[in-house]
Amino acid sequence: MHFQYESPSQYAYLQATCEHIQSIFSHDDHSIHKARNELKIIELEGIKTVVKSFKIPHLLNRIVYTFLREGKAHKSYHNALRLLELNISTPQPIALIEFFSSGLLKESFFISEYFEYDFTIRTPLLEPLEEREAIFTAFAAYTYDLHQKGVWHLDYSPGNILIKRTDEGYQFSIVDINRMEFRPITPLEGCENFNKLWASDEELEIMGREYARLSGLNETVAIEEMKRHNDANKQIKNFKKKLKRILKGDFSALS
Repeated sequence: MHFQYESPSQYAYLQATCEHIQSIFSHDDHSIHKARNELKIIELEGIKTVVKSFKIPHLLNRIVYTFLREGKAHKSYHNALRLLELNISTPQPIALIEFFSSGLLKESFFISEYFEYDFTIRTPLLEPLEEREAIFTAFAAYTYDLHQKGVWHLDYSPGNILIKRTDEGYQFSIVDINRMEFRPITPLEGCENFNKLWASDEELEIMGREYARLSGLNETVAIEEMKRHNDANKQIKNFKKKLKRILKGDFSALS
């Protein structure tokens, strides 16, 4: 099986260990997320890391990711490097590891340092924290900074936005970054990027006021745009859930 490895120079010494990442990953039981892909917290040579194992693609995608476009682990690694160049916080990338079988991409892993965070943006969205307004205001400012630097996170959802309390306020760090675009973003377009938060109108109003203040966008327009995109996303998600129930034979979803 062919092995491909990329790493920042300061982590090059980990290559020998990374060559065995398949075995290391399969024997470790510190899983923190398991769905299509799986994440585990694993200590490698004294470094606390998060290892993301991407689901083996079906045959067509194995061909596509080998010859036509970069795989998800490759994008995660190189997007992380790009974000750090832009002075945007994301867990420090350590390695990209890809394994090829019969000339086609098979297994792939992205390794980063573990980021010590206090909570995700999901916490103030679900819990009545006293500081929630301050968090949402800071988050809007952080999102505006992303957009000013031309960063569009396509999976900008609650579990992918980490927050750490600091003496200066809050440090935000983004993860699950394989789906990302780098391009100019207008303030009006930027309002759409809040649509996956599943936030209430009140919460969007807090974010909208700050985003409008920083961007120069009309406050009413910013808030209404955020609500419009948020409502549209909720409708799509609810429709998909209902459709899945119907396909499973639960016709009560039709009522």
